[in-house]
Amino acid sequence: MAPTPPERADSVLTRSPSLAPLLARGAALSPFRRPDPAAPHPRTRLVLPGLRPDPARLAAYATVCGFPAAVDTLPLTYPHVLGFPLAMRLMSARDFPLPLLGLVHTSISVTRHRATPSAAFYDLAVHVDGLAPHRRGTEAAVVTELRSGDELVWESRSTYLARHRTTHAKEQTRPEEGPELPVVAEWQLPGDLGRRYGAASGDRNPIHLHPLTARLFGFPRAIAHGMWTVARCLAAHGVPDAAEVRAQFRAPVLLPGTVTYAADGGRFALRGDRGRVHLTGEIGPL
Repeated sequence: MAPTPPERADSVLTRSPSLAPLLARGAALSPFRRPDPAAPHPRTRLVLPGLRPDPARLAAYATVCGFPAAVDTLPLTYPHVLGFPLAMRLMSARDFPLPLLGLVHTSISVTRHRATPSAAFYDLAVHVDGLAPHRRGTEAAVVTELRSGDELVWESRSTYLARHRTTHAKEQTRPEEGPELPVVAEWQLPGDLGRRYGAASGDRNPIHLHPLTARLFGFPRAIAHGMWTVARCLAAHGVPDAAEVRAQFRAPVLLPGTVTYAADGGRFALRGDRGRVHLTGEIGPL
């Protein structure tokens, strides 16, 4: 019988961590990681109480993602931005078994239980929910929760993939996507989009900032943030106050570039040259 994992222990923070030192620490520790779905992972839940979103940063985020400029309610994806420094603190820690360098954000699912006013105070919590085998390596799940008092108002689950050789006998296959969605809009993405989104979100990963730094990680040019792609699609689609959203990140978007936004009902997609699928997702009411 497998041992019972220890209970999570809360670690209460007084402020949001700074991302730059966490990126540096995670990069320095990456060569020493040995990804394995059975490896132990952090059992700490990081909690940041009494958080109120900064109006200027929120307005900059709304602008770069295409949400309305007057932000009375947090865009559905914005709590992920608030929680990302806490997630990075966990994933850059010594007890996180996957290398931060090369870690790929593969999916996100979000449930917003009700509207989240932008001027309110919230308690934010982030924890690593576990590791799982993937057809291309090992995947970690990170859960972010936003509470107003004792009420859970928003929650998400992101998966991050560390690629490595596997011995899994069963190949995992992607679900059928169904018929191709009709194109709604075409977007021209500028070369500085990664820098603009990085300034608004705080996520200044070098693969998004400049062709030279992106080439160090195997990309011919800078790539758009995955969370920008899903936020831009949701801004175009519209989301009810209480909703569930699921999105799969399929392929990077090179900058500058042209993409087409396609949607029908609750389904949406982002496609590039020759119909290459970058993102698929669906929205549904609670």
